Amino acid sequence: MKRIALLSIIFLAILSSGCEDYLGKKTELDFIDIPPDNSIRDIAYVPILPILNDFNRPSDVCAGFDGLIYVVDEGSEEVISMDESGRILGRFSIPGAKSVIQDRRFDLLVIGTADSTLSLGSQDTTLSFSTIYRLRMAGAGAYDLNNARIVNKIMHPFYYTQGNPVRRTNDFVQFTNIGIIGNNQDPNRNNQFYVSRKYVRNPDPDPSNPEVSSGPLGPNDAVLHFDNEDVLISPISVQTASGFFNDFFAYPSGISTLTQAPQFGATSSSDFLYTSLEENNALKVQYIQFVETEFGAEYQPRILASGDTSQADGFINSPNKFRQPTDITLSGDGTQFIFVVDSETDSLYQFSFTGFEGVRPPAAAGIDRYVKASFGGTGNDLMQFNDPVAVAYFNQIVYVADAGNGRIMRYKLTLDFD
Repeated sequence: MKRIALLSIIFLAILSSGCEDYLGKKTELDFIDIPPDNSIRDIAYVPILPILNDFNRPSDVCAGFDGLIYVVDEGSEEVISMDESGRILGRFSIPGAKSVIQDRRFDLLVIGTADSTLSLGSQDTTLSFSTIYRLRMAGAGAYDLNNARIVNKIMHPFYYTQGNPVRRTNDFVQFTNIGIIGNNQDPNRNNQFYVSRKYVRNPDPDPSNPEVSSGPLGPNDAVLHFDNEDVLISPISVQTASGFFNDFFAYPSGISTLTQAPQFGATSSSDFLYTSLEENNALKVQYIQFVETEFGAEYQPRILASGDTSQADGFINSPNKFRQPTDITLSGDGTQFIFVVDSETDSLYQFSFTGFEGVRPPAAAGIDRYVKASFGGTGNDLMQFNDPVAVAYFNQIVYVADAGNGRIMRYKLTLDFD
């Protein structure tokens, strides 16, 4: 009966979407081990209707600790707040807005841009720098995004002083994502955060001028550690079996800590996961753990499941598993699922916390292996995407920012075993 009910739900979703071909034309995924499976399965993510399509190009989505959902619309340069039903509650304009996260004080940290006039040589030049805006809603008279106020801006290069003149190259550095660090025992560590940073290559190189050369410009790709007062602590260095690396991170895109909504019971941890868009990086999703010993504290890569086919058919640490993993998040409930969206394969991937792709079936199912629940393919049908760039999870619902289709998609996991 459960399976019949699930088929009915999917059939109704097909009719309401007005699409002739529900699955459409799937993306060629020969370069990964086993492509996501869009067929009707006993374990699957089912789309929730209606589609949330009141956006131009949504570039980020996050689940707030206040129980709201926040979306950045890159097309309109706005942060938008919604309740769980998808009803829009408020909007706030930020120049160049591209990413948003909420800390446990209910402040929003939004990555955007800010202009600054600098003296370069004999003339003043206005440049646009990557900037983190801190928006405060609490204490603004009414708690809502419409009444938020900007209380701080972290403009790159945040290390600028009169003795350290800003170079033109900093205009080619971008913040990409933010992860909130939770610590329920130490208030000084609670609400610290990590920021991923990448350089961009000069689109108009001038070989005669080293300040605008064709090579990498500005500071290196990095994950930066800030305290809860928005002060830079340091870039993250990583200890590996091959040595100590100050330049471990390559073209980082998504970053997610273990501290996720809901507020009650949020995990205390300084660990994080990040995604890399570096073409030559075989492991584009990695878990970085924070380890404290009697000799000091350090960050180390933690290798997750890979290759044990007795447990699952797919693994998060399989070499070349992903092509362009733009974002990653962790479910904040007891499931501890890891979700990754890949903008090149147009797919959503779901893993266990230990790195197995799929979901552990109910005990009554009589199946011992993880069952795949990942799905995707290029298109605009209910189980397809066009350039998915962000993913969030709250209250058993997965949210995907489907940028190319201008929509936020919602999915709920169904375990359908009689």
